[in-house]
Amino acid sequence: MAAAEHDLLEEKIQNVRRRDRRFSRHAYYFVLDALDFTMTRMGRDQLTGEERHVGGRELLLGIKEFASEQFGALAELVFERWGVRRSSDFGEIVFNLIDAELLSRRPTDSRLDFVDGIDFRETFAQKHRESLDRIATR
Repeated sequence: MAAAEHDLLEEKIQNVRRRDRRFSRHAYYFVLDALDFTMTRMGRDQLTGEERHVGGRELLLGIKEFASEQFGALAELVFERWGVRRSSDFGEIVFNLIDAELLSRRPTDSRLDFVDGIDFRETFAQKHRESLDRIATR
């Protein structure tokens, strides 16, 4: 990303945060990175070759996987520090990014897509237990 593009992105995220202080700027960057991660994992549409639209549920799954890769057992703590405590918080972040014209939406997209999506606390606790089990069996 060129310096000018990064500066524009930073300015837009700071404007979002002036209106809604609930979430750290890092949470916004993380969601954008998690979206890229999810789109890469999903690949292109088989019929058209175009990148697919990512719905809320798909993005939540991508967030879970990306966070596990990036932060491992500390993912829940990182989210807490950013002000993200439930999956619906990611919906708020996404719709703030839409309002800032950093993401687009389809008419069917809704904040409700993010409600009760994933219990991150349990997900990351399970990942942590699996890591400990792998270490213990070596």
